[in-house]
Amino acid sequence: MPAEVASRAIRAGSHLERILASGEFAVTAEIAPPASVDASEIRRHASLYRGTVDACNVTDGQRALVRISSMAAATIALQEGVEPIMQMVSRDRNRIGLQSDLLGAAALGIRNVLCLWGDPPTAGNEKDAKGVYDLSTEEMISTFRALRDTGVLRGGEKVDQAPKVFIGAAADPFRGSKEESFGKLRGKVTAGADFVQTQGVFDVDAFEEWMRLVRKEWLHDKVFILAGVIPLKSAKMARFMVEKLGVVVPKQIVDRMERAPNPRSEGVSIAVRTIKALKKIEGVRGVHVMPIGWEEIVPAIVKDAGLLPRPELAA
Repeated sequence: MPAEVASRAIRAGSHLERILASGEFAVTAEIAPPASVDASEIRRHASLYRGTVDACNVTDGQRALVRISSMAAATIALQEGVEPIMQMVSRDRNRIGLQSDLLGAAALGIRNVLCLWGDPPTAGNEKDAKGVYDLSTEEMISTFRALRDTGVLRGGEKVDQAPKVFIGAAADPFRGSKEESFGKLRGKVTAGADFVQTQGVFDVDAFEEWMRLVRKEWLHDKVFILAGVIPLKSAKMARFMVEKLGVVVPKQIVDRMERAPNPRSEGVSIAVRTIKALKKIEGVRGVHVMPIGWEEIVPAIVKDAGLLPRPELAA
């Protein structure tokens, strides 16, 4: 493994960090907390992922909707034996809140955070809410990196004990030009991200083109890249993702879903084939499976992709 990546992957002590540092191909998935104080859904989904994934994202007010907080949901996942990746959005917190929540998460045993900008309030169910956006995503990452590595807050004050966290960011290889998308990735890596999860990949050839840019500047030696995979349930879902979410889904995949006698089985087959193709791309260090309300299918996808059993590494 490249020396620079190895040297950056020993700071937080998370299981995901150890998997990636060891050279194993990582698997992560996702839980979207409910709009309820009933935690049973979080626990049920965590139980599905236990032994199937190396860590699990817990979303933070996804689509600007009011939900159980990501810190609370991440703590519940941790109680169920699944290592969480706590998403944190800049939309809802100023620099005080961001740093306070990072300290709180680390105190609760949460070892992974994913830094995000956050959907605008107008996209959700509290449209009159005011977005904070005090720090850019890059500033959030650099603030967390400095706090972790030096124990110094953004304002210059030293904390008694630094939070040991593995710092993540998101990337969308298909938004704008490849050069624009790559430039955003470069900014997050420069700011100090340890790992990156990408938007869902359906066009593997286009993703490989993007990865060529990544490799050209050796960013794959500086950050662990996990490629996103979204299992499709139907052709309608595929078209919705194209038309409403801006996701790039090639026409041949939409056509396959349209013609399939069992669209869900076809969606699983596409996801499995995509994972196998992504695993062959130089610089891809794992996959991030985003089930979008279909959490039950994740174990089958991971198994069919040949990624079970997951490695067990000593802490």
